[in-house]
Amino acid sequence: MSHRRPVRATSLASPRRQRGLTLIGLLFWGGVIAVVAVVGMKVFPTVLEYYTVQRVVDRIAAGNPATVPQVRQEFDKARQVEYSIQSINGSDLVVTKDGNDKVVIEFAWDREIDLFGPVYLMIKYRGKSR
Repeated sequence: MSHRRPVRATSLASPRRQRGLTLIGLLFWGGVIAVVAVVGMKVFPTVLEYYTVQRVVDRIAAGNPATVPQVRQEFDKARQVEYSIQSINGSDLVVTKDGNDKVVIEFAWDREIDLFGPVYLMIKYRGKSR
């Protein structure tokens, strides 16, 4: 007598649930990724501008200039070299001295980014020298 194994049902008849992404799910996630990418591409240059201004202000403050006009003049010179600085001028800087007679330079500006239709994104940039 030979022992035969029972024949199993094929995977087509199996009640297991399939996994994967549906077409609707693919379109939804594709749309979400596209919106995030567009917003990111519009916001990235403004963030780059902020870090450029921060770097310039830190460099100027490290030199401890003697007068406020000298600080503004140095910033305006740097602004001519750094093409990404467009939202702020030397006249927009607030220059003070701390308790140790070290120059502290503060800056601030608002940036409104047109996303689509009547929708805008408002970013408020604030910073000061370290």
